Amino acid sequence: MALSPAIPSPHTNSVTAKVKTLSVGNGAASEGTKSTAGQGQELAEQLNEETKRKYVKDKKIGEGTYAIVYLGHLRADPKSKVAIKKIKVNAEYREGLSLDAIREVKFLQELSHPNIPALYSVFSSKNQNLNLVLEYLPLGDLEQLIRDVDGVRYGTADVKAWMGMLARAVWFCHENFVLHRDIKPNNLLIAADGEIKLADFGLARSFSDPYRVMTHQVITRWYRPPELLFGARYYSGAVDIWSTGTVFAELILRTPFLAGNSDVHQLELICQFVGTPNDDNWPGVSKLPDYVPFGKDGSQSYPVRGRDFYLQTFGTVGAVGVDLLMSMLSLDPRKRVTAREVLTHKWWSTDPTPTKKEDLPKKGAGGEARMAEDLKRRAGELDDGRGVKVARILDFSGMK
Repeated sequence: MALSPAIPSPHTNSVTAKVKTLSVGNGAASEGTKSTAGQGQELAEQLNEETKRKYVKDKKIGEGTYAIVYLGHLRADPKSKVAIKKIKVNAEYREGLSLDAIREVKFLQELSHPNIPALYSVFSSKNQNLNLVLEYLPLGDLEQLIRDVDGVRYGTADVKAWMGMLARAVWFCHENFVLHRDIKPNNLLIAADGEIKLADFGLARSFSDPYRVMTHQVITRWYRPPELLFGARYYSGAVDIWSTGTVFAELILRTPFLAGNSDVHQLELICQFVGTPNDDNWPGVSKLPDYVPFGKDGSQSYPVRGRDFYLQTFGTVGAVGVDLLMSMLSLDPRKRVTAREVLTHKWWSTDPTPTKKEDLPKKGAGGEARMAEDLKRRAGELDDGRGVKVARILDFSGMK
């Protein structure tokens, strides 16, 4: 695996111009511009029809409240495969589309990278439904592989390959000043060649302005960092690094590392298995809006977990891999590694070498159905009530 995070992007992107043309002429025009606006609208409709005719919908493979997913192909190439996600117009929203759906289109247009799903085209259909023509990803998602303990076997070389792909996707997002804000295994889709793709940009946002207030109600709870649980309104790419670290831990354990059933329980698990946040190990944490001083009023306070705990729990990835994991799960976000530092960590150059993507373990049946399940969800939908889906819950009660 190359250590350099710079990867040339193979995808060309002509979508932005097409989407812009779809909206030409929607605003109110003065008398002097009505004719021009009408011509612009006519041109937009013509371009939309041309785009729509390029693709054929073959069959419906999934339908949810927010979207219908079709398997399709290029009209000029019947052997090609694409996924067409038709986002339903919702009268609840002013423009018929939720902000999450708009974000998904915007960031997939802007981010072209091998580890992010390609958005080939966008067109509207009757009733103004928006259709996204996406890369076909037939092998489901990473969560499927993790959960299938009996059917799928994998080792450290495989974990290293998957984590490398995720790290490159996160690095590329951050280099382009984009926070993903919902990294988790079922947002990591798998292409036919084994490549991991970081999907669902419904909660993503730009962070080029460090003084702009941001919401803390993002990232599915099990993968949410402590600063967001404490209500931080200003944060950085460190939130994605924490999520990436919890995915790393989950790949090793084959069950979620911190599976809280409420925000308070999530913080309790972080205190128990990472350490109790305080102003000594995280200067300034007590000033966060929703800070709760754990360790007082009879509740137990835990020291920050040391190397011995991580080696005992995650030792299969070796001492150097444990070092990387610890650096990603630092309580203080200012002390967490950056995405670039993750990619230049010495773990990648230690044995074993990462598995080639074409040799990675794959889920046999059900991949296409799982892809449909992933795509039909509302973009940016947080799934915080997932406890019943966990095959087993970690028990570190015997550890001190």
